[in-house]
Amino acid sequence: MDKIRALIDASVRGLQAEDYSPRQIEASLKTVFTIDSQLIADGTYYVALAEDGEIAGCGGWSKRKTLYGGDAQMERIEPELLNPATDAAKVRAIFVHPKFARKGLGSLILRIAEEAAVDAGFRRFEMGSTLTGVTLYALKGYREVDRVQVPVGAGEEIEVVRMVKEAAL
Repeated sequence: MDKIRALIDASVRGLQAEDYSPRQIEASLKTVFTIDSQLIADGTYYVALAEDGEIAGCGGWSKRKTLYGGDAQMERIEPELLNPATDAAKVRAIFVHPKFARKGLGSLILRIAEEAAVDAGFRRFEMGSTLTGVTLYALKGYREVDRVQVPVGAGEEIEVVRMVKEAAL
């Protein structure tokens, strides 16, 4: 878990600094940008390793109602299971280490998560994207449906973009 935490920290500090202030980043790393142990317990969270064994990226999907965040988020966690026939799988917590950014790793993790969700019966996907991820996800077929301000502590909020996509079957 410590290695995943270190990856999330490096990813947020290295890749999101143009979209969020230092205060927002610091607060977010204690609340929203944390490990979601439910994803790990559900077996829907993946870790990508570099050739030397370093964690290069991570991310996954959820069959539960919570759209974003981690174990320490300020908003209520919604652990209820989704219905694949009517609900969208939640794409969650994709982080890439800056050393491995813009090499297709985020796209690979996204594709693996989507394929696994389809295998579980889901036909739609939804995510709460950071501002940093919107361009990538739009290129992958997601469309923006809403923007929300998410409390992250220390009197700070971050903007999160709710995006959706229909599965290509």
